[in-house]
Amino acid sequence: MTTEPRILVVEDEEQLSRMLRATLIQAGYAVTLAKTGADGLKAMIMQSFGVVLIDLGLPDMDGKDVIREARAVSSAPLIVISARGSEREKIAALDIGASDYVAKPFDVGELLARIRVALRDRPEASIGSGAANRGLKIEVASRRAIIDGVSVRLSRKETEFLQLLGEAAGEIVSHERIIEAIWGRGADADHMNVRVLAWQVRRKIEPDVTAPRFLIAEAREGYRLNLE
Repeated sequence: MTTEPRILVVEDEEQLSRMLRATLIQAGYAVTLAKTGADGLKAMIMQSFGVVLIDLGLPDMDGKDVIREARAVSSAPLIVISARGSEREKIAALDIGASDYVAKPFDVGELLARIRVALRDRPEASIGSGAANRGLKIEVASRRAIIDGVSVRLSRKETEFLQLLGEAAGEIVSHERIIEAIWGRGADADHMNVRVLAWQVRRKIEPDVTAPRFLIAEAREGYRLNLE
């Protein structure tokens, strides 16, 4: 059974937010609204979205900061919708992780076309099925994980984390070693940072996060990776 793609709209302008919601629902999408950057990030942590539409002029934080943080918790394409139409703003947003940029005022038909392109370009299941596609593979260069033939995008830290565990070939990697490798020696990071990172990775690679199949936590020791 298929369900309609869910779109997150991070926009504080009430009238525009209502218009986007009505337009997207009419186009066949499910819609979640967030008025602040913090609410948008919280929504991305709690569930997956097909596309995220994000304004840069949010009341609590700059939209570019939201984009940076979003890339650590979500693999969804991020389409900026903003009144900041300068080339410098566009390039800055795209450089830090935005997938597309639509300047206000925009044509609704064009925005819907950009959303369709973003959804079409999302990684899909690889051709074929069965044992050949089972398991977990890490593509470090492209920052992707392939789970049972399905590709998902990873952040830099997520990629480094999985690469570190993969190189350990099933052995436990301690919290201290993970902190040193990812945050650096002497960094202001602790076991909680590692647990948060592991949780973010699990959301992307585990078919069932309540029963981890690949990323295994060893109490008070660290983590190991099961690639089978």
